[in-house]
Amino acid sequence: MSGLWRITCALWSAPLTPADAVRFDKGSVRRSGLPILDEVSAVVPRGGCTVIVGPNGAGKTTLLLALLGEVPYRGRIRMGTGGQGATSAPRIGYVPQRIALDRGMPLTVTEFLALGEQVRPLWLGVRRDVRRKAHDLLRLVRAPHLADRRLGALSGGETQRVLLALALQREPDLLVLDEPSAGVDFEGEHLFCELLEELRARRGFTQLMVSHDLGMVAHHATHVICLKRRVVAQGAPAEVLPPETLNALFGLHMGLIHGAAGPPACRPAGCGAAHGEKCRD
Repeated sequence: MSGLWRITCALWSAPLTPADAVRFDKGSVRRSGLPILDEVSAVVPRGGCTVIVGPNGAGKTTLLLALLGEVPYRGRIRMGTGGQGATSAPRIGYVPQRIALDRGMPLTVTEFLALGEQVRPLWLGVRRDVRRKAHDLLRLVRAPHLADRRLGALSGGETQRVLLALALQREPDLLVLDEPSAGVDFEGEHLFCELLEELRARRGFTQLMVSHDLGMVAHHATHVICLKRRVVAQGAPAEVLPPETLNALFGLHMGLIHGAAGPPACRPAGCGAAHGEKCRD
């Protein structure tokens, strides 16, 4: 792999302001010679909820994967240090859209959360302290009733709560979520967004997520990155989602009401999925 394509996460190569959690500097990704991301420069403010929006194929998930070191890219991604005066790299928690699992596997939610916490094989039992920590995490995400449920029997919304609990296991400074409400009904999405706001206020992490739901963005985001292979606009939702920006992103203004008001769930024309269905990156 050439030097242009090696993964470069230069945490201390240049100073960041205390208000910055992440800064993307001219990040580019190509696959089979085709540009997926083209010199993306954007900032994720510390402590807020930054949402990446854009049409199918805009590179939203790819940008998250570049941040996580899962795809090679050209350019630079700089991250601030952990919170509370820490000098080390930030801890990152990740909530994917879904996980591939054998739904017939007899694995309970508590056992699933214990996988990264103990070396002892699960068939010998979950250690008492590990079980207690798993149950504490489930209470944190308002899902203590799922502790003894089989993982493969959970609904989409229940699975997302368990994945959120798993991401919180490391007490992250940066929580990254890739369309966490995909496959979840409106009520479940609303409750999940409220839960994230509550957790962010209590724990002080920075939240970075992908969403196609413009109504959710208008109500819950503190910062928006409008992406269409390149950054079209970024800033506060009321400032960067006027009709002109939506036209540039999706080719059709969806009627998002500016400011705090707006429809509870508004899917852009470029998404092509009904509410609750997965949108493609």
